[in-house]
Amino acid sequence: MEILVKVAQLILSLSILVILHEFGHFILAKIFKTRVEKFYLFFNPGFSLFKVRKGETEYGMGWLPLGGYVKISGMIDESMDKEQMQKPPQPWEFRAKPAWQRLLIMLGGVTMNFILAILIYASVLYAWGEQYLPNDNVKYGIAANELAEEIGFQDGDHIVSVAGKDVKRFSEIPKTILLEKASEVTVKRNGELTTVHIADSLFPKLLNNPQFINLRMPPVIGGFSKESPAKEAGLQQGDRIVAINGEEVRFFDQLQEKLAGKANSPLTVTVERNGERKEYKLTTTSQGHIGFYVGNMNRYFELEEERYTFVAAIPAGISKGVTTFKEYLKQLGLIFTPDTQAYKEVGGFITIGKIFPGVWNWHAFWNLTAFLSIILAIINVLPIPALDGGHVMFLVYEILSGQRPSDKFLEYAQIAGMLILLAILIYANGNDIVKLFTNQ
Repeated sequence: MEILVKVAQLILSLSILVILHEFGHFILAKIFKTRVEKFYLFFNPGFSLFKVRKGETEYGMGWLPLGGYVKISGMIDESMDKEQMQKPPQPWEFRAKPAWQRLLIMLGGVTMNFILAILIYASVLYAWGEQYLPNDNVKYGIAANELAEEIGFQDGDHIVSVAGKDVKRFSEIPKTILLEKASEVTVKRNGELTTVHIADSLFPKLLNNPQFINLRMPPVIGGFSKESPAKEAGLQQGDRIVAINGEEVRFFDQLQEKLAGKANSPLTVTVERNGERKEYKLTTTSQGHIGFYVGNMNRYFELEEERYTFVAAIPAGISKGVTTFKEYLKQLGLIFTPDTQAYKEVGGFITIGKIFPGVWNWHAFWNLTAFLSIILAIINVLPIPALDGGHVMFLVYEILSGQRPSDKFLEYAQIAGMLILLAILIYANGNDIVKLFTNQ
């Protein structure tokens, strides 16, 4: 059921983005009196799920959910309609329009995606506001996993600054370290400031494990997993685990250390409930777990919330859209920087689907849709033939040089671009499949 919910959210999100992206091309083509022959959600090689003609345009839905398209008369695109291009240009065709009009038509899709992201962010901020954990309120410090310890962090460290800059929100710390390729992080440890130096050679590992820094939290039971020796033994929600086999534990990371290497092992678990201590005997699972997860962080930390009026939400949405745009450009920069090995983390539809929650949550859905809208805008404007950015690249060349590339050149460029996109698609989704089988 969880997978179906993720798939449904992914399809709905991509459908919204594709339709509005193509509408951006469509509306500008109409403004400049350029004929649009087809407007399709998803691709339709061989047949369409349905189609209807209104005026000069055929509207339809294809069966291959890899995007969508508008077919504009007199334009070399993925349809590779050579027959039409061999005829004399007609006034309503794309190729008959001035270069600046063609440029605006090609930029219509990515512009629509960016505008959509801003509108979604503004609407989400107005409807739900923002809740976050200030870094200053992280009272127990961090829980450092093996990678964080390899870098030099320790359990209980309080992060003060990243690359000399304060980070307001705790959740932004790992992202800031990665995107800024920060070589230094200042922490407060045992009441004293110390500097943690991050070697460049560790960034590939950080990209593979972006949650290398987590909140340090008390081991209070917030709920139970399906296989739960703790629940079967009689532990209850709200119990605070204070000892394992008589050895004291104060935090969840300490509990994990006590359970390490104890698969299928008998344990005595001491909990505190309503001010009293109680002991329970149980046997761990084959993975060495006792089957619970900690409670919501709202219970332990003082969160801050920002609410927005309708008017205030607009500039806040613009700011969030611009910030997300800049951050994703930095992520792309990491992918094209070989020494980071970020290209190994490029994923396809499975990776995208995984970012959606397993239960339907409109707040998360719209935030993720806005994020994907910005990704779609940036990817589409890359200077690769067959993408909008490829067409833009040739049109800018035409405007600056006064020379228009030949139709034959554009045809070959379109084919090359489609082959490049196919290779990227195979690589990204191949990465997903490999990760499934290697449990990464």
